[in-house]
Amino acid sequence: MQLSDKKATLSFSDGSPSVEFPVYQGTVGPDVIDIRKLYGQTGMFTYDPGFMATASCESAITYIDGDKGQLLYRGYPIDQLATNCDFLSVAYLIMNGELPSPQQKHDFDDLVTHHTLVHEQMHTFLQGFRRDAHPMAVLTGLVGALSAFYHDSTDITNPRHREVSAIRLIAKLPTLVAMAYKHSLGQPFIYPKNDLSYTGNFLRMMFATPCDDYQVNEVVERALDRIFILHADHEQNASTSTVRLCGSSGTNPFAAIAAGVACLWGPAHGGANEACLNMLE
Repeated sequence: MQLSDKKATLSFSDGSPSVEFPVYQGTVGPDVIDIRKLYGQTGMFTYDPGFMATASCESAITYIDGDKGQLLYRGYPIDQLATNCDFLSVAYLIMNGELPSPQQKHDFDDLVTHHTLVHEQMHTFLQGFRRDAHPMAVLTGLVGALSAFYHDSTDITNPRHREVSAIRLIAKLPTLVAMAYKHSLGQPFIYPKNDLSYTGNFLRMMFATPCDDYQVNEVVERALDRIFILHADHEQNASTSTVRLCGSSGTNPFAAIAAGVACLWGPAHGGANEACLNMLE
């Protein structure tokens, strides 16, 4: 984002002096008027419920224009990423700003793979939920509980802590989701296997049982991996805003993400997918 030569002038019908504001140009998308000094200069606020015409931050991560069917991660079109990359490459891209080299990908994949296991006491924690509990209620509790297990990485002012927390969340979310699913069925938990891909591991933890050898279907694995890519980030949506607002108080990353999961549960957000599934059933 860079300062534009244009200025925006706000005038008042009651004869009060007009006020001038700087205009910034984004790399993509519309220009923005910087109104941070509006209250100081006029004693007024803007009124924009739902942030329909307000940008609350500058982001270099994601750009989306739903009307045009456009989604960019770090400037890369989503169709190119979905065709040529896997989910962990896209996760690396979103975190670091560029796609990984072969060595960086190997190291990142290995790092995530070796963080997929969750503390054994999480199993005990899960037993406290009713088997017919809504999965998002269970997941909100499980993600929030991570903050009670990983005291070594909950300082969001520490860049290393933020990185470690992000790796743990990427790695452990599939394990927690699969645990919640198995709990609802009354089936035993399936531990992750380090020789499987990220998505293949998730499928096995969801659908394998100790009774049989489970073979990952490569077609399903690739399709689900693309779904993960498409949902990796969607700009400043409701859950993202919730996580940022929660994190702005200085709370730990796991608590902030748990708040985002709770927001995603809502029928006007991620819950819309659930409504579609219910309709299809």
